[in-house]
Amino acid sequence: MNEFEYDREQRAAQTASRGGLPTGSGLPSGGVESSAPVAGIVKPLPPEWFVPHETNAEMRWDTLRESCTGFHVPTERFFVRNHTSTPVIDPDTWRLTVTGDGLRGPAVRFGLAELRRLPVTSFSSAVECAGNGRSFFATQQGHGVPGTPWALGGIGVASWRGVRLAEVLRVAGLRPEAVDVMPVGLDPDYVTSDGRNLGHVRRPLPIGKALDDVLLAYEMNGEPLTPDHGAPVRLVVPGWVGIAWIKWVGTIEVAAEPLHSPWNTEFYRMFGPDYPREGGAPLAGQVVKSAFELARGAELAVGECHRLHGRSWSGAATIRQVEVSTDGGRGWQPARLLDRPDAGTWTRWSFDWRPAYPGPYTLLARAGDQEGNTQPRRSPNNREGYLFDAVVLHPVIVV
Repeated sequence: MNEFEYDREQRAAQTASRGGLPTGSGLPSGGVESSAPVAGIVKPLPPEWFVPHETNAEMRWDTLRESCTGFHVPTERFFVRNHTSTPVIDPDTWRLTVTGDGLRGPAVRFGLAELRRLPVTSFSSAVECAGNGRSFFATQQGHGVPGTPWALGGIGVASWRGVRLAEVLRVAGLRPEAVDVMPVGLDPDYVTSDGRNLGHVRRPLPIGKALDDVLLAYEMNGEPLTPDHGAPVRLVVPGWVGIAWIKWVGTIEVAAEPLHSPWNTEFYRMFGPDYPREGGAPLAGQVVKSAFELARGAELAVGECHRLHGRSWSGAATIRQVEVSTDGGRGWQPARLLDRPDAGTWTRWSFDWRPAYPGPYTLLARAGDQEGNTQPRRSPNNREGYLFDAVVLHPVIVV
């Protein structure tokens, strides 16, 4: 892709369709480079760290290499995905209510101190918005979609600490007949553009996943959760789309029959010509992606060796390999993996490149995981722009 083609696709993306989404869905209100604060987000959002999108804040990959070379993203740098706004909840008065006909007895309530007395579990995991990469449906594939125009910064890896959901359900008295578990957030009610009040954000999990590796986390990166990231307690659902990671959990419904909410019926399903009329199954696992830690359109000196860095991840399995192309995809070479691959997180990598001639170049990075999933050249189009997994075109200029 040359500079003209890239600029043309950027203009096409700016004029793509943006209708049909509820309020709070993150439609852009202006240029994505705006440094205006995001209403409803508590923490500071320096423009050198974040790209604001209405109720959301996207992490800037181009500054990650300069100020965050570690495996985990610092909490202050972590992206924010809000459907409405961040509530500030007193941890001393907060209570978690576990209720429903999937329990042997009446509802059970837990305070934060009671959760902390239960067996502790810690692990690292990536949380990623299902729409991460959405903007590339328009800029690379000519398929305009509504919703938050994420590039690739709607993801972060953190160290989480808390109690397994399975342990809380055990203490609450789980019945063997239970089939679904629905955490409910304490954020403000979600109201659509046509005035429908859908209530708190909530989404059911099948009991198999709930009893497997799901965490009720009260710490992030070694510190208590902050308001924007779910304090006092949030769900951590390794490998699954971010909507499953309910923040500010106040209630967990346990049911002996399937549960439903707008977030697994109307939203977060695949719609379009290639899917059933009623939509595909509710989104669960994430797909394979790669991102350069480099500004789009960056200038690099000709004849010098440049160590390119990036990160690749998959919701299904550990990363097996990463390849880089410096000629727009005609040839590929292996990148050097810098981490021991770990399922549910990302793998950092590097690639040395000495460009011989000045001019525009298109860099590409593609990853494959241990389950055989690889990044295609084109991602299947869908109405809402979910799960973009294609290789992303990354333009640079050699001078």
